[in-house]
Amino acid sequence: MKQHLWIGGKFKETENYKALKSPYNGEGIAEVAMASSSDVKSAIDAADHARKTMAEMPAHKRAEILENAVAIMKEEKEECAMIIAREASKPLKAARGEVDRTIMTYTFAAQEARKLYGETIPMDAAPGGEGRVAYTVKEPLGIIGAITPFNFPMNLVAHKVGPAIAAGNTVVLKPASQTPMSAYKIADIFRRAGLPDGALNVITGSGGTVGDVLVADDRISMITFTGSPAVGKQIRENAGLKRVTLELGSNSAVVVDENADVEKIVPRIAAGAFAFQGQVCISVQRIYVHETLYQTFAERFVEEAKKLKIGDPLNEETDISAMISKSDTDRAQSWIESAVKSGAELALGGKAADNTLYPTVLLNVDKSEKISCEEAFAPVVHINSFSSFEEALALVNDSDYGLQAGVFTNDVNKAFRAAKELHVGGVMINDFPTFRVDHMPYGGVKMSGMGREGIKYAVEEMTEMKLISFKID
Repeated sequence: MKQHLWIGGKFKETENYKALKSPYNGEGIAEVAMASSSDVKSAIDAADHARKTMAEMPAHKRAEILENAVAIMKEEKEECAMIIAREASKPLKAARGEVDRTIMTYTFAAQEARKLYGETIPMDAAPGGEGRVAYTVKEPLGIIGAITPFNFPMNLVAHKVGPAIAAGNTVVLKPASQTPMSAYKIADIFRRAGLPDGALNVITGSGGTVGDVLVADDRISMITFTGSPAVGKQIRENAGLKRVTLELGSNSAVVVDENADVEKIVPRIAAGAFAFQGQVCISVQRIYVHETLYQTFAERFVEEAKKLKIGDPLNEETDISAMISKSDTDRAQSWIESAVKSGAELALGGKAADNTLYPTVLLNVDKSEKISCEEAFAPVVHINSFSSFEEALALVNDSDYGLQAGVFTNDVNKAFRAAKELHVGGVMINDFPTFRVDHMPYGGVKMSGMGREGIKYAVEEMTEMKLISFKID
C-alpha cells in the first residue's frame, strides 16, 4: 500500500515514496511518502488556514473532539497496538501498554481543554493602579511544529498533539521515519472525532527537509521536539524567537543504598533497563549499588535478565525483539566491546542475532566509556559499586544528561538529600527512573533538554498570556 501525506484533512500524493520495512524480519509494511519542501509549506498553509477556526472554537468543543478520539481509540486498541508492534518492533504487550497510555494522555488533554484559567490582578496593589480591574487570559500560540521519535510513536505524538488541540492550536506533525503509520492512524482518528480540516497535518520524510522548513517558517509559533541532542541543539540555534521545547534523552541512573531490599527491587530495575529493548529516554542504564550489596544485587539482576524472552514482537510472550535498526545494534555492540576491552566484566549478553541485541549486563564499567557516559538506547545496563551515599550522588550527577534518576533507600534523610542534590528533571525515590505517568511534569536539564511535557505543563508552553485592564471612570 502507498501511504500519502495528510494535509488539510485529505491525503496528498507526492513525487517520492520510500519502502517501510519491519525492523524484525525486513518484511514490507508500506510505501511511505517522502515530503518535499513544498509539501511541508502546503501543510503549514493548511494549518494556518485552520488557525482561526481552532482559536475561536469553544473549550467544550475542543474537549469533546479529544473525548471522541479517546472513544475511537478504545474501540480500536488492538489495531493501534499491532501498528506499533509491526513498524517499531515493539513487543505486543508493550505496544498495548503504550496504547493504554495514549488513551489516558488524550483523556488528560480533554480535561485540560476545560481548565485554561486566567487570574484577576489587584491593580491597586501598586500606586497609580487605583480604579482599574484587570485579568489575564490564555490564548493559543498558533501553529505548533511537532517532531516525534520512534520509541513511543503514539504516546509521544499524543503528548504534543493532545495539549496543542486542548489549547486551540493547529499542528504540523513530523513523525519518525520508521514509525509513520502510527501517526497517520492518529490523524484518521481525529478526522473521525470531528477535528477541523487542517488542524492536524502529518508530514513524513527526511528530518532535514521537513525539520528545516518547520524551523525556518515564521508562521510556526513553536517547535516541540523529542530526539537526539545534536538535532535539538540545531533546532534551538535556528529557531529564532519561536518557542522551543526539547526532550533529548539521557543515560539514567539508579542508586541502590545499603538498606535496600534487593529481592524486591531487582525485578523493577530490570524492567526499567530492558523494556522495549532499552529504547526509552529514561531507560535504566547506570546502576550504582552499595558495596555491601553489590555482589548479591549483580547476581540477582543477571538471573532476572535471563528470564526475558526474545523473539517476534507479535508473539504474546516476547519481552525483547529487534532494535529499530541494524546500525543501532552495531553501535551498541561496539560500545559494549570497548567497555570490555577497558576492563569491564561482561556478566550477560553482548551478542546479537541479526537485528536483535540480547539483554546485556556489564560490571565495573569505567565512567569514561560511551556505554556509561552516552545514551545507549539499547538493552544494555552496567552495575558499579559505591562506598558512600555522597559518592553515589556524585556519580549520578557526573553526566552531561539530567532527565530522571532513581534512588532506593529506607533512610528518609538520604532520600531528601538525593532529592535536593541530584541535578535532574525528576527524582524517583524508591522507584526506577523509568517511571512516568502522563500527567506529571516531564523534562530534563543539561543535555536532556528544556521545557516540560505532561499535559497541563505542555498546555502552558503552548499558550500565550494576555492581560486585559479596564479603567473605571
